[in-house]
Amino acid sequence: MMHETNEKTRKTQIVILGGGFAGVETARYLDRTAAKRGDVEVTLISRDNFTLFTPMLDEVASGDLEPAQICNPLRKLVRHVTILSGEIKAIDIVARQVTLSYGIGVFIRELPFDHLVLALGSETNYLGIPGVAEHALGIKTLGDAVMLRAKVIALLEAASVEPDPERRKRMLTFVVAGSGFAGVETVGAINDLARESLPHYGRVDPREVRVVLIAGKAILPELGEELGQYTQEELTERQVEIKLGAKVIAFEDGAVRCSDGEIIPTDTLVWAAGVSPSPLLKNIPWDLQKGKVVVDPTLEVPQTPGVWAVGDCAAIIDPASKLPYPPTAQHALRAGRHAARNICARLKGKRTMPFTYTAPGQLATIGRRTGVARIFGLKFSGVVGWILWRTVYLLKLPRLEKKLRVGLQWALDAVFDRDLGQYLTLQDVASLNRVLETARQDASRIQQHSHVSQASISAMHHHRRKEEPSYAELP
Repeated sequence: MMHETNEKTRKTQIVILGGGFAGVETARYLDRTAAKRGDVEVTLISRDNFTLFTPMLDEVASGDLEPAQICNPLRKLVRHVTILSGEIKAIDIVARQVTLSYGIGVFIRELPFDHLVLALGSETNYLGIPGVAEHALGIKTLGDAVMLRAKVIALLEAASVEPDPERRKRMLTFVVAGSGFAGVETVGAINDLARESLPHYGRVDPREVRVVLIAGKAILPELGEELGQYTQEELTERQVEIKLGAKVIAFEDGAVRCSDGEIIPTDTLVWAAGVSPSPLLKNIPWDLQKGKVVVDPTLEVPQTPGVWAVGDCAAIIDPASKLPYPPTAQHALRAGRHAARNICARLKGKRTMPFTYTAPGQLATIGRRTGVARIFGLKFSGVVGWILWRTVYLLKLPRLEKKLRVGLQWALDAVFDRDLGQYLTLQDVASLNRVLETARQDASRIQQHSHVSQASISAMHHHRRKEEPSYAELP
């Protein structure tokens, strides 16, 4: 039996796990509705204190946008929702509480809930391929995009003064694995950044730059064969090598080994070939489908009242096709909003409604002023597809301030060359690691001292109780 209020606060506790599209949309809806009530408390737990607009990550990787322009601070998106920045460590469905760590991971807090929204998203899946997890770059977080841009520029700098032709060739070879939206948009961004920067690196021969896309059976299969073929032809014309039907089998000794036998010497492999749901979901006794939590049509987890799942970590079945909805941002947004509506309905004692949604279309950018789109069954490509991509995503970007900043940056981009400053170096990363390690050690010492002090206080109280007479012994 689920308790509608927490016994200590006498408030209904609604906890949202995850600061991605689904989690933030759930929080924003509840911020306008249930969170305004005096008997309800809504808490959003996120690893970061901002939400990232991931469709524009490739623009950061190419240097067309600055990192802050595609991020929105969570505290500016909601007013009545409590924000907790931390790492989720465990979910106890029986005790109805969530354990999280914060303060560089050494301080632990347990948070009770009456309603729990699972919006944990997904993580990069390296498929157990040797060397990939250890040495490849990702393209899923803001740090991934920033590191990728910094590395491309660093390699151009190094190659411009490298006398050894073999080492220079390896430096100037960039490999991307994955033929979906992330892989195609990333390879287009890298190709633009590397080739358009070459006029400023006079000692680098443009013929030495090699950009390779290791794809599966087809390019952008989500958009259909025609647009996939167009994308392949357009990338090839822009000097991107496409290896269809090939897979990465190892990334070792400074080279990518492919399933077709080719060995590609390179310092850069970007992995965009797979994701998997949060591993936290595996430790809880509920039905999973390919690692995702199975939910009923209302997005509630069966036999677990008050627990809802949305976004990439939920297996939500489309009632029309009988197949799971794809893990896209537009589905995550709608699912998060719908889960919030159903929570509000439950609080009011009303009937919850099933989730249905038909996506109007999908879009992708494949390089400088070129894109592809399929909207309401209509297909667009080239400059028209690129304009549609920018228009749609600019409108979807949260907050007017960010829309104006991005629009202005795009306008300036049409006039000026891209910035080639390498504002993040390996020395910066090493220095940050040292600072973090020192902070962890200090926090650990504080925690240990706190435990020792608490133990000493307990021992002192116990000793006093033994020395003092009981009330029964007093005269």
